[in-house]
Amino acid sequence: MRPTLSWTPAEDLPPGSTDLEPVADALSTGGVLVLSGAGMSTESGIPDYRGEGGSLSRHTPMTYQDFTAGAQARRRYWARSHLGWRTFGRARPNAGHQAVAAFARHGLLSGVITQNVDGLHQAAGSEDVVELHGSLDRVVCLACRASSPRRELARRLEAANVGFAPVAAGINPDGDADLTDEQVGDFRVVPCTVCGGILKPDVVFFGEAVPPWRVEHCRELVREATSLLVLGSSLTVMSGLRFVRQAAKAGKPVLIVNLDPTRGDQHAVTRVALPLGTALTSVADRLGIPGPAQP
Repeated sequence: MRPTLSWTPAEDLPPGSTDLEPVADALSTGGVLVLSGAGMSTESGIPDYRGEGGSLSRHTPMTYQDFTAGAQARRRYWARSHLGWRTFGRARPNAGHQAVAAFARHGLLSGVITQNVDGLHQAAGSEDVVELHGSLDRVVCLACRASSPRRELARRLEAANVGFAPVAAGINPDGDADLTDEQVGDFRVVPCTVCGGILKPDVVFFGEAVPPWRVEHCRELVREATSLLVLGSSLTVMSGLRFVRQAAKAGKPVLIVNLDPTRGDQHAVTRVALPLGTALTSVADRLGIPGPAQP
């Protein structure tokens, strides 16, 4: 079964608002749990999946089933991911990431859960971030489960593919660059240095389950929070939507800042349809929080 990559908004969903007062009020109370998605990083130059110009319009993300099915699929993935990593690794936190870090420093947040794999929340200064879908900074062996830094794999791939420098048509939220089969060519994939097994980025691919212990940790964070603030996520996939449903069922306010309708709008007290950097900077100003220092 292919994973859910899209959904059709209900016609009776309320329109988005531009009123930031509910978000400011929730933060002023404290205990807010942030759940962020790909839209959080668009202002850092990383496109999202489903917004205007989102990568799903031109790119089907790698699934776990495809990755494990054959060597050719892994060759295509690692060629594109290796090239994308060069660009992805240069991305810097934007005003939205910085605002979230500032909210945390002022004691307004109970935690941050991110669906992103780019590490930009941490780069902005947020601590104890739960990376729901893992991180591109790490690589894991599917055989022996040895973990290693991505930068080490990057060096090995560079050495094995001297001169590999095609021009990509685009970069995607998972760090995968858009390359043709001709551009991939005979790209060489390297094995695990411990056992010779298959290496995979330490991220949850589409069609792969989030580790149960991580899900339970996030559920506990929802239980402890006073409200849930969703930032830049369409909530299309269940990995994030389940926490919205949990919060709403428990009577905790769900607030969403996302330009487009989301699959969780029916559970939210408001959806603010404003760019995240602008919206969160404005909320910080209302709360008297000074602009954070650049990381």
